[in-house]
Amino acid sequence: MLKQKYRFHGHGSLRYVYRQGNAIRSSLITMKYTANPHRKNSRFAVVISKKVIKSAVRRNSLRRRIYEIVRTEMPTLKQSNDIVLMVFSGEVYSMDHDSLNELVKQLFSQANLYK
Repeated sequence: MLKQKYRFHGHGSLRYVYRQGNAIRSSLITMKYTANPHRKNSRFAVVISKKVIKSAVRRNSLRRRIYEIVRTEMPTLKQSNDIVLMVFSGEVYSMDHDSLNELVKQLFSQANLYK
C-alpha cells in the first residue's frame, strides 16, 4: 500500500487538480495531473464513483490495487506532482494485474511523468 504522505484526498486538493491539471484519457481510466512546487514528493489519489462500482468492498479493493501499481512505479516518476486517477468503467475491476499495470504505465508515459 502507498504510504499516507504520498496520498491525498479532500475537496480542496482534488478541486485544484481538476481545474488546473492536464488530462490524459483512456477508455477506462482518466488521469489528471499538475505540478506542485510546494511539496518535495508527488501525491496520488484514486477516485472511483459509486455509479461505476456499487460495492464499497470492490471499490476499495480496486483502489488498493492501483495504489500498489503506483507504489512500484514511484521511483521512476518525476517529483512534486499531484496526480488523480479516475476510474470510469467497472471493467477495470475484472482486469488482471498485468493489464491494469500496463494501462497505468501507459497513462504515466503519455503524461511524460517518467524521469
